Amino acid sequence: MANRAKDLYAILGVAENATQEEIKRAYRKLAKQNHPDANRDNPEAAERFKEVSEAYHVLSSEEKRRKYDEMRRMGSFGGFGRGTAGRQRRPPGGAGGQEVPEGFTFDTRDLGGLGDIFGSIFDFGRRRSRETASTRGQDVEFAVEIPFKLAARGGRLPVSVPVSEPCGICGGSGARPGTTPTRCPECGGSGNISFGQGGFAVTRPCPACYGRGSIPTDPCPSCEGRGQIRRQRRLQVTVPPGVDDGSKLRLAGQGEPGPMGGAPGDLHLTFRVKPDRFFRREGQDIHCTVPINIAQAALGSKIKVRTLDGQVVLRIPPGTQSNTKFRIRGQGVEKGGRRGDQLVRVQVTVPERLDPEEEKLMRDFARTADLKY
Repeated sequence: MANRAKDLYAILGVAENATQEEIKRAYRKLAKQNHPDANRDNPEAAERFKEVSEAYHVLSSEEKRRKYDEMRRMGSFGGFGRGTAGRQRRPPGGAGGQEVPEGFTFDTRDLGGLGDIFGSIFDFGRRRSRETASTRGQDVEFAVEIPFKLAARGGRLPVSVPVSEPCGICGGSGARPGTTPTRCPECGGSGNISFGQGGFAVTRPCPACYGRGSIPTDPCPSCEGRGQIRRQRRLQVTVPPGVDDGSKLRLAGQGEPGPMGGAPGDLHLTFRVKPDRFFRREGQDIHCTVPINIAQAALGSKIKVRTLDGQVVLRIPPGTQSNTKFRIRGQGVEKGGRRGDQLVRVQVTVPERLDPEEEKLMRDFARTADLKY
């Protein structure tokens, strides 16, 4: 069975255009029918359960399903590789191709671009040998909001990330303290299961024992037999200066722990920069708008302007027009060892109402300056 090419849609008995709900419904039905606990004397049911689990693992993920469909359309599941013992098989391409030697084994590096697709679907390369290598934990994606100033200048940020960690009560075994778990009948205690797909041996963590290789006879009351608990992990993250909205940061080893003592995955943070009511960013420059009155614009003045590092004094020359921009150098976003500038746009405000004396003075000024009104 391991060397026969299998169609994942056929395994679940669904059409190629089946919805996620239809795929989930088919998986639950078949998993229940073929679960090892319900078929202890039927090894074929156990094999069927493996196939169903692996098919659902791929088809339930939109990204993995899309890549699987691409490979399927290209015919890359069509028996390319070693066949039965003592026989040689040709790669796709007909008689013009070279024969595959008997001792040939596949690594995703032998497949070029196809290997990248298989690697992203089945996680090749992380667990090529279940006897000699532990399973690496899954990566964690997490979005975090940061203030405008922290994004521009950089600094330290406390982050609380939900992750799974070994249960402190059972030590990750999933068994109630004082009891002994039994060897998993699904994977035989290895913690991994394998199935064949077009000549490839694909290995995944066992879904029955969560990759531990054993099943608790009396589950731990704290983690309910899973061996892991969800909790908030608090981290101090160094935000580099000049990050944009959507920028990503990878923290190695801060993801999910690996089964059976495997290395943890990574944490991928995506920064969401909160908008500021005063500042606006364009590249490495910061823009802002400051109101001034008509007297300041006409006669000139000195005003205080807020920057990311505090207030500075800006000189407004006489006769300044509304929407004039002034540049404050070195007060922009810091990135790549240099800082941009802050551009201040002044907006001349006009009084909405004048009392009789102010109106008279304004009319006198208009006549003196020959201004129409």
